[in-house]
Amino acid sequence: MPWLRFTTLVEAPLTVAFDVARVLGRPWPWALTEVASDRPHADAHTGSGGLLAQVRHTRSFSPTGAGTLVDDQVEWDNRVPGPLGRLLDRTVVRRRVLAAMQAHLDLYAAAAQRRAEDVVQVVGAALVDGDRVLVAQRGSGALAGKWEFPGGKVERGEPELDALVRECREELSVDVAPQAFLGEVPLPGVVAGGPPGASTLRVWWGRVSAGELVAHEHHEVRWLTGDELEGLDWIPADRPLLPAVRALLARL
Repeated sequence: MPWLRFTTLVEAPLTVAFDVARVLGRPWPWALTEVASDRPHADAHTGSGGLLAQVRHTRSFSPTGAGTLVDDQVEWDNRVPGPLGRLLDRTVVRRRVLAAMQAHLDLYAAAAQRRAEDVVQVVGAALVDGDRVLVAQRGSGALAGKWEFPGGKVERGEPELDALVRECREELSVDVAPQAFLGEVPLPGVVAGGPPGASTLRVWWGRVSAGELVAHEHHEVRWLTGDELEGLDWIPADRPLLPAVRALLARL
């Protein structure tokens, strides 16, 4: 079965990249049917038409520090067998698939970036000191008493890492040096102020570079080892990130 693979870095969070891809659909003249969907990580469509007996288009989404890495794979079978079918594949089908996907991906990347500008996003910091990470207990609101990594909402037009540094300075009176991207989790609407799953929490690990910790907005802050994290009552958005944080502490 012939196939082509396309990799695109979209400057948008995971859920935005997935939802915009669903709205735009696939760039094919054939009627494809969705056969799998795991929002916001992957989906797959199959169908047939024209010279093609079967088409399968799978798409997966992976969060990175620069946005979402989108991996498309298109596979097809020709209705025409033998040497003629192989000739058609090289001279007609493959060129049409390439042209259609390249035009589609340019439009898709631009649409996802525009959509990302209108969605509230949240950033978090796993601040590390040796084999410990800083955790903070919410002091007010519906989630008062639960634990989280410090951070907050990204202002419109603000780079995510700038927002991370600003939030840590406002919440904790410290300057931080972000190091590497850790992961991303969809947020319920009540957290980000929008529809459920439209926004995400994107977390980097980093270190305190200057200042003394002062809990301006939290009831308490603690430095804990990886083994001590599981016993806390975490907010739902942060708990899925604990395995990545424990793995980070184990290798530093």
